[in-house]
Amino acid sequence: MAAYTTIDDAGSYFNPKLWVGSTSSNVITGVGFQPDLLWIKDRDSTAYHVLSDAVRGTDSQLYSNSTSAEGTLSTVVTSFDSDGFEISPSYPTDGNDFVTWCWKAGTTSGADFSGGDITPSAYSIDTTAGIGIYEFAGTNGTETLAHNLGAVPKMMIVKNTSESGAWNVYHEAMGNTNAMFLDTNAAEDASIAYWGNTSPTSTLFTMAANVNGTATAIIAYVFAEKQGYSKFGGYTGNGNVDGAFIYTGFRPAFLMIKRYDSTNDWKMMDDKRPGYNVTSVCLNANTTAGTDTSDFLDILSNGFKTRKSSQDVNGSGSTYIYMAFAESPLVNSNGVPTNAR
Repeated sequence: MAAYTTIDDAGSYFNPKLWVGSTSSNVITGVGFQPDLLWIKDRDSTAYHVLSDAVRGTDSQLYSNSTSAEGTLSTVVTSFDSDGFEISPSYPTDGNDFVTWCWKAGTTSGADFSGGDITPSAYSIDTTAGIGIYEFAGTNGTETLAHNLGAVPKMMIVKNTSESGAWNVYHEAMGNTNAMFLDTNAAEDASIAYWGNTSPTSTLFTMAANVNGTATAIIAYVFAEKQGYSKFGGYTGNGNVDGAFIYTGFRPAFLMIKRYDSTNDWKMMDDKRPGYNVTSVCLNANTTAGTDTSDFLDILSNGFKTRKSSQDVNGSGSTYIYMAFAESPLVNSNGVPTNAR
Protein backbone atom coordinates (compact mmCIF):
# COMPACT_ATOMS: atom_id res chain seq x y z
CA MET A 1 0.00 0.00 0.00
CA ALA A 2 1.21 3.51 -0.78
CA ALA A 3 2.29 5.74 2.07
CA TYR A 4 -0.31 8.36 2.88
CA THR A 5 0.02 11.70 4.61
CA THR A 6 -0.39 11.91 8.36
CA ILE A 7 -2.19 15.25 7.87
CA ASP A 8 -5.80 14.19 7.40
CA ASP A 9 -7.01 17.66 8.35
CA ALA A 10 -4.99 20.07 6.22
CA GLY A 11 -6.93 22.95 7.80
CA SER A 12 -4.96 22.36 10.99
CA TYR A 13 -1.83 23.67 9.23
CA PHE A 14 -2.99 25.94 6.42
CA ASN A 15 -6.12 28.01 5.97
CA PRO A 16 -7.15 30.95 3.75
CA LYS A 17 -9.19 33.46 5.74
CA LEU A 18 -11.47 36.15 4.27
CA TRP A 19 -12.33 39.21 6.37
CA VAL A 20 -13.63 42.77 6.06
CA GLY A 21 -11.46 45.68 7.17
CA SER A 22 -12.59 47.83 10.07
CA THR A 23 -11.13 51.00 11.56
CA SER A 24 -12.45 50.00 14.98
CA SER A 25 -11.64 46.31 15.48
CA ASN A 26 -10.08 43.50 13.44
CA VAL A 27 -9.96 40.39 15.61
CA ILE A 28 -9.95 37.56 13.06
CA THR A 29 -10.96 34.14 14.39
CA GLY A 30 -11.85 30.78 12.89
CA VAL A 31 -8.42 30.03 11.45
CA GLY A 32 -8.26 26.80 13.46
CA PHE A 33 -4.74 27.28 14.85
CA GLN A 34 -2.26 29.96 15.86
CA PRO A 35 -0.67 31.06 12.58
CA ASP A 36 3.09 31.55 12.40
CA LEU A 37 3.11 33.03 8.90
CA LEU A 38 0.48 35.44 7.57
CA TRP A 39 0.23 36.74 4.00
CA ILE A 40 -2.32 39.58 3.78
CA LYS A 41 -3.80 41.38 0.77
CA ASP A 42 -6.53 43.99 0.31
CA ARG A 43 -8.59 42.52 -2.53
CA ASP A 44 -10.50 45.69 -3.37
CA SER A 45 -7.73 48.19 -3.99
CA THR A 46 -4.15 48.74 -5.13
CA ALA A 47 -2.36 48.00 -1.88
CA TYR A 48 0.85 46.30 -0.81
CA HIS A 49 0.90 42.63 0.10
CA VAL A 50 1.93 42.24 3.76
CA LEU A 51 3.86 39.25 5.13
CA SER A 52 4.18 38.92 8.88
CA ASP A 53 5.57 36.01 10.87
CA ALA A 54 5.83 35.07 14.53
CA VAL A 55 9.61 34.69 14.26
CA ARG A 56 10.20 38.39 13.48
CA GLY A 57 7.26 39.51 15.64
CA THR A 58 4.22 41.73 15.31
CA ASP A 59 6.09 45.00 14.72
CA SER A 60 7.72 43.82 11.48
CA GLN A 61 6.22 43.28 8.06
CA LEU A 62 7.51 42.64 4.55
CA TYR A 63 5.92 43.29 1.17
CA SER A 64 6.11 40.69 -1.60
CA ASN A 65 5.61 43.34 -4.29
CA SER A 66 8.56 45.41 -3.05
CA THR A 67 12.28 45.02 -2.43
CA SER A 68 11.99 47.27 0.64
CA ALA A 69 13.42 46.34 4.00
CA GLU A 70 10.91 45.28 6.64
CA GLY A 71 8.55 47.99 7.88
CA THR A 72 8.43 48.63 11.61
CA LEU A 73 6.97 52.13 11.83
CA SER A 74 3.30 51.16 11.52
CA THR A 75 2.18 47.84 12.90
CA VAL A 76 -0.18 45.72 10.79
CA VAL A 77 -0.49 42.50 12.81
CA THR A 78 -0.86 43.23 16.53
CA SER A 79 -1.08 39.61 17.77
CA PHE A 80 -0.89 35.99 16.70
CA ASP A 81 -3.78 34.32 18.54
CA SER A 82 -4.73 30.71 19.31
CA ASP A 83 -7.47 30.72 16.63
CA GLY A 84 -6.39 33.56 14.38
CA PHE A 85 -4.82 36.99 14.56
CA GLU A 86 -5.53 40.65 15.22
CA ILE A 87 -4.99 43.53 12.79
CA SER A 88 -4.36 47.12 13.84
CA PRO A 89 -7.40 49.33 13.12
CA SER A 90 -5.02 51.85 11.58
CA TYR A 91 -4.08 49.46 8.75
CA PRO A 92 -7.11 48.43 6.68
CA THR A 93 -9.43 50.49 4.55
CA ASP A 94 -12.79 50.38 6.29
CA GLY A 95 -15.19 48.00 4.53
CA ASN A 96 -12.66 46.59 2.06
CA ASP A 97 -12.44 42.84 1.49
CA PHE A 98 -9.19 41.16 2.56
CA VAL A 99 -7.69 37.69 2.25
CA THR A 100 -5.07 36.26 4.60
CA TRP A 101 -3.29 32.99 3.88
CA CYS A 102 -2.30 31.42 7.19
CA TRP A 103 0.40 28.81 7.84
CA LYS A 104 1.18 27.01 11.09
CA ALA A 105 4.79 26.18 11.97
CA GLY A 106 5.60 25.51 15.61
CA THR A 107 8.85 24.43 17.30
CA THR A 108 10.88 27.44 18.42
CA SER A 109 13.55 25.80 20.59
CA GLY A 110 15.69 22.65 20.84
CA ALA A 111 16.62 22.37 17.16
CA ASP A 112 20.20 21.32 16.36
CA PHE A 113 21.83 23.59 13.77
CA SER A 114 25.37 22.33 14.35
CA GLY A 115 25.49 20.50 11.01
CA GLY A 116 25.39 23.77 9.05
CA ASP A 117 27.47 26.91 8.82
CA ILE A 118 24.69 29.28 9.98
CA THR A 119 22.84 29.27 13.30
CA PRO A 120 19.50 31.13 13.20
CA SER A 121 18.83 33.75 15.86
CA ALA A 122 15.15 32.70 15.86
CA TYR A 123 13.09 30.08 14.06
CA SER A 124 9.81 28.17 13.88
CA ILE A 125 9.77 24.64 12.46
CA ASP A 126 7.10 22.01 11.89
CA THR A 127 8.29 18.67 10.50
CA THR A 128 4.75 17.34 10.03
CA ALA A 129 3.72 20.23 7.79
CA GLY A 130 7.19 20.61 6.26
CA ILE A 131 7.68 24.30 6.97
CA GLY A 132 10.61 26.18 8.47
CA ILE A 133 10.93 29.91 9.16
CA TYR A 134 14.50 31.04 9.95
CA GLU A 135 15.92 34.43 10.86
CA PHE A 136 19.69 34.79 10.72
CA ALA A 137 22.55 37.18 10.03
CA GLY A 138 24.06 37.00 6.57
CA THR A 139 27.75 36.26 6.07
CA ASN A 140 28.32 37.27 2.42
CA GLY A 141 29.61 33.79 1.67
CA THR A 142 28.37 30.46 0.37
CA GLU A 143 27.01 28.85 3.52
CA THR A 144 24.68 26.05 4.64
CA LEU A 145 21.87 25.99 7.17
CA ALA A 146 20.63 22.80 8.87
CA HIS A 147 16.87 23.16 8.36
CA ASN A 148 15.74 20.35 10.72
CA LEU A 149 12.75 19.47 8.49
CA GLY A 150 13.78 15.84 7.98
CA ALA A 151 12.84 16.08 4.28
CA VAL A 152 14.25 17.79 1.20
CA PRO A 153 12.99 21.37 0.74
CA LYS A 154 11.25 21.85 -2.59
CA MET A 155 10.80 25.64 -2.44
CA MET A 156 12.58 28.41 -0.52
CA ILE A 157 11.82 32.14 -0.35
CA VAL A 158 14.65 34.23 1.11
CA LYS A 159 14.59 37.99 1.80
CA ASN A 160 17.01 40.49 3.31
CA THR A 161 14.93 42.25 5.98
CA SER A 162 17.29 44.96 7.19
CA GLU A 163 17.88 46.62 3.84
CA SER A 164 16.45 46.68 0.33
CA GLY A 165 16.90 43.48 -1.66
CA ALA A 166 15.16 41.02 -3.93
CA TRP A 167 12.94 38.16 -2.80
CA ASN A 168 15.09 35.21 -3.94
CA VAL A 169 13.11 32.08 -4.81
CA TYR A 170 14.43 28.53 -5.19
CA HIS A 171 12.14 25.91 -6.70
CA GLU A 172 13.09 22.31 -7.41
CA ALA A 173 11.52 22.42 -10.88
CA MET A 174 13.97 25.17 -11.94
CA GLY A 175 17.02 23.54 -10.38
CA ASN A 176 19.88 24.79 -8.23
CA THR A 177 21.51 27.02 -10.88
CA ASN A 178 18.46 29.29 -11.23
CA ALA A 179 16.44 31.70 -9.13
CA MET A 180 13.37 33.85 -9.54
CA PHE A 181 12.22 36.90 -7.63
CA LEU A 182 8.87 37.15 -5.89
CA ASP A 183 8.82 40.94 -6.24
CA THR A 184 9.00 40.97 -10.06
CA ASN A 185 7.50 39.28 -13.12
CA ALA A 186 10.99 38.40 -14.43
CA ALA A 187 11.93 35.03 -15.86
CA GLU A 188 14.36 32.76 -14.04
CA ASP A 189 17.93 34.02 -13.74
CA ALA A 190 21.03 31.85 -14.05
CA SER A 191 23.56 34.67 -14.46
CA ILE A 192 25.11 34.19 -11.02
CA ALA A 193 25.08 31.57 -8.30
CA TYR A 194 22.18 31.92 -5.91
CA TRP A 195 22.20 28.52 -4.21
CA GLY A 196 25.86 27.61 -4.61
CA ASN A 197 24.83 25.33 -7.50
CA THR A 198 23.83 22.90 -4.75
CA SER A 199 20.41 21.35 -4.28
CA PRO A 200 18.92 21.17 -0.78
CA THR A 201 19.21 17.85 1.04
CA SER A 202 17.15 16.31 3.82
CA THR A 203 19.44 18.09 6.30
CA LEU A 204 20.88 21.24 4.66
CA PHE A 205 20.18 24.03 2.22
CA THR A 206 22.85 26.24 0.65
CA MET A 207 22.89 29.96 -0.12
CA ALA A 208 25.50 31.89 -2.09
CA ALA A 209 26.69 35.38 -1.20
CA ASN A 210 24.07 37.31 -3.18
CA VAL A 211 21.30 35.57 -1.18
CA ASN A 212 23.27 35.44 2.07
CA GLY A 213 24.15 39.15 2.28
CA THR A 214 26.85 40.33 4.62
CA ALA A 215 26.03 41.31 8.22
CA THR A 216 22.36 41.77 7.43
CA ALA A 217 19.19 40.25 8.88
CA ILE A 218 17.64 37.63 6.58
CA ILE A 219 14.39 35.65 6.75
CA ALA A 220 13.95 32.33 4.95
CA TYR A 221 10.62 30.56 4.39
CA VAL A 222 11.45 26.94 3.54
CA PHE A 223 8.95 24.29 2.41
CA ALA A 224 9.31 20.52 2.14
CA GLU A 225 6.66 18.53 0.30
CA LYS A 226 4.17 16.46 2.33
CA GLN A 227 1.99 13.92 0.55
CA GLY A 228 -1.65 14.91 0.60
CA TYR A 229 -0.90 18.36 2.07
CA SER A 230 1.60 20.26 -0.09
CA LYS A 231 3.00 19.99 -3.60
CA PHE A 232 5.71 21.94 -5.43
CA GLY A 233 6.05 21.11 -9.09
CA GLY A 234 6.22 22.26 -12.67
CA TYR A 235 4.20 21.86 -15.86
CA THR A 236 4.10 22.91 -19.51
CA GLY A 237 1.13 24.84 -20.89
CA ASN A 238 -0.81 23.91 -24.02
CA GLY A 239 -2.29 27.30 -24.95
CA ASN A 240 -5.84 25.94 -24.89
CA VAL A 241 -8.88 26.68 -22.70
CA ASP A 242 -9.07 22.90 -22.29
CA GLY A 243 -5.79 23.29 -20.49
CA ALA A 244 -3.15 21.26 -18.75
CA PHE A 245 -4.18 19.05 -15.80
CA ILE A 246 -1.76 19.01 -12.89
CA TYR A 247 -2.06 16.20 -10.35
CA THR A 248 -1.38 17.15 -6.71
CA GLY A 249 -3.04 14.29 -4.84
CA PHE A 250 -5.39 16.64 -3.02
CA ARG A 251 -7.94 19.39 -3.55
CA PRO A 252 -5.92 22.61 -3.39
CA ALA A 253 -6.92 25.31 -0.92
CA PHE A 254 -4.18 27.57 -2.30
CA LEU A 255 -2.16 27.86 -5.50
CA MET A 256 0.62 30.15 -6.61
CA ILE A 257 1.76 29.78 -10.23
CA LYS A 258 4.62 31.50 -12.07
CA ARG A 259 5.83 31.18 -15.64
CA TYR A 260 9.61 30.84 -15.41
CA ASP A 261 10.86 30.72 -19.01
CA SER A 262 9.73 34.31 -19.62
CA THR A 263 8.09 37.27 -17.90
CA ASN A 264 4.72 36.90 -16.18
CA ASP A 265 3.20 37.72 -12.81
CA TRP A 266 3.01 35.39 -9.80
CA LYS A 267 -0.64 34.27 -9.82
CA MET A 268 -2.29 33.49 -6.45
CA MET A 269 -5.63 31.67 -6.13
CA ASP A 270 -7.50 29.81 -3.40
CA ASP A 271 -10.70 27.84 -2.86
CA LYS A 272 -12.46 30.63 -0.92
CA ARG A 273 -12.50 33.14 -3.80
CA PRO A 274 -15.04 32.62 -5.41
CA GLY A 275 -15.43 29.07 -4.05
CA TYR A 276 -16.56 27.39 -7.27
CA ASN A 277 -15.18 26.56 -10.71
CA VAL A 278 -14.08 28.14 -12.96
CA THR A 279 -11.85 29.91 -10.42
CA SER A 280 -11.89 33.48 -11.66
CA VAL A 281 -10.43 35.39 -8.72
CA CYS A 282 -6.68 35.97 -8.70
CA LEU A 283 -4.09 38.25 -7.09
CA ASN A 284 -0.51 38.92 -8.18
CA ALA A 285 2.17 38.46 -5.52
CA ASN A 286 4.48 40.93 -7.29
CA THR A 287 2.01 43.80 -7.84
CA THR A 288 -0.28 45.97 -5.73
CA ALA A 289 -3.26 45.32 -8.05
CA GLY A 290 -6.60 44.27 -6.69
CA THR A 291 -8.47 41.18 -7.83
CA ASP A 292 -8.20 39.93 -11.42
CA THR A 293 -11.44 38.20 -12.45
CA SER A 294 -10.34 36.25 -15.52
CA ASP A 295 -11.22 32.55 -15.78
CA PHE A 296 -8.00 30.85 -14.69
CA LEU A 297 -8.52 27.22 -13.69
CA ASP A 298 -10.66 24.53 -12.12
CA ILE A 299 -9.76 23.38 -8.61
CA LEU A 300 -10.39 19.62 -8.56
CA SER A 301 -10.39 16.88 -5.94
CA ASN A 302 -6.94 15.67 -7.02
CA GLY A 303 -5.31 18.75 -8.54
CA PHE A 304 -6.13 21.60 -10.89
CA LYS A 305 -6.81 22.14 -14.59
CA THR A 306 -5.96 25.36 -16.40
CA ARG A 307 -8.87 26.98 -18.25
CA LYS A 308 -7.14 29.97 -19.81
CA SER A 309 -5.12 30.02 -23.03
CA SER A 310 -2.91 32.98 -22.18
CA GLN A 311 0.68 33.08 -20.96
CA ASP A 312 -0.05 33.76 -17.28
CA VAL A 313 -1.00 30.14 -16.51
CA ASN A 314 -1.14 28.15 -19.76
CA GLY A 315 0.85 29.52 -22.69
CA SER A 316 1.59 26.99 -25.41
CA GLY A 317 4.96 25.41 -24.65
CA SER A 318 5.55 27.76 -21.72
CA THR A 319 6.95 26.34 -18.50
CA TYR A 320 5.57 27.03 -15.02
CA ILE A 321 6.26 26.34 -11.37
CA TYR A 322 3.60 26.12 -8.72
CA MET A 323 3.15 25.75 -4.99
CA ALA A 324 -0.04 24.19 -3.66
CA PHE A 325 -1.50 23.54 -0.22
CA ALA A 326 -4.42 21.21 0.42
CA GLU A 327 -7.97 21.66 1.51
CA SER A 328 -8.28 17.88 1.82
CA PRO A 329 -6.22 14.90 0.58
CA LEU A 330 -7.52 12.61 -2.16
CA VAL A 331 -7.12 9.77 0.36
CA ASN A 332 -6.50 10.00 4.08
CA SER A 333 -3.87 8.27 6.22
CA ASN A 334 -5.99 5.10 6.31
CA GLY A 335 -6.20 4.97 2.52
CA VAL A 336 -9.87 6.02 2.56
CA PRO A 337 -10.92 8.42 -0.23
CA THR A 338 -12.19 11.79 0.93
CA ASN A 339 -15.24 13.40 -0.62
CA ALA A 340 -14.67 14.96 -4.03
CA ARG A 341 -16.56 18.05 -5.05
